[in-house]
Amino acid sequence: MFQLKNTIVSEEIIEKDFVCNLNACKGECCIAGEAGAPLEKEEVQILEAIYEDVKPFLRPEGIAAIEQQGTSIVTDLGELETTLVNGAECAYVTFNDKGFASCGIEDAYNAGKVDFKKPISCHLYPVRVQKYSSFSAVNYHKWPICDDACTLGKELQVPVYKFTKDALIRKFGEAWYEELEKVAKGIRP
Repeated sequence: MFQLKNTIVSEEIIEKDFVCNLNACKGECCIAGEAGAPLEKEEVQILEAIYEDVKPFLRPEGIAAIEQQGTSIVTDLGELETTLVNGAECAYVTFNDKGFASCGIEDAYNAGKVDFKKPISCHLYPVRVQKYSSFSAVNYHKWPICDDACTLGKELQVPVYKFTKDALIRKFGEAWYEELEKVAKGIRP
C-alpha cells in the first residue's frame, strides 16, 4: 500500500491485470451479487433528476422496481445503492439481442440524453473505494465472475489502473492519476 494525497492505494491495482471480457461474462457483474451498485450521495440526486430521460432505455421490470422502490435505496446499514429487480439484477440493467447486460444509464448517456455516464462505482470496477474519516482506501476487488477479464488483461498486459484510467481521473482528478503513474513506473516498469 502507498499513499497518494488523501488516499491509501493497494499495489494490486498496479500489479494485477484486467480487461472486461464481455464475450465471456456477458456483463454478469450487473446481474450477480446480493446488492445494488454502491452510490455516492450526490449520485442519488442525479439519478432522481435524470430518471425520466433514462426511463425509455430501461426494461419494464427495471421501471417497475424503480417506481416501487425509488431510483436508489438505503440499505439496513445506511448504505446507498441502486435499486434491484426482485433482489437480483440492477434495475438499470438492459440486455442486447445477444443477451449481454449493459447499463440503461450509460445507454442514455451514449445517446446524448443525459450527461451522467453511470455510477462511479460501476465505472471504477474492479477498483473499489472505501471512504474513511480522513482518507479513502483504493483497492482491487477480485470476483470469480471476472476471471476471464483477468486472463484477457494478462494476455493484453493491461494493469487495472490503466483499464480504469478514465474512471480514476473522474474520481480523483488528473493530477492524482499522474502521481499514480509515477508510482506505477517504480513497481511495474
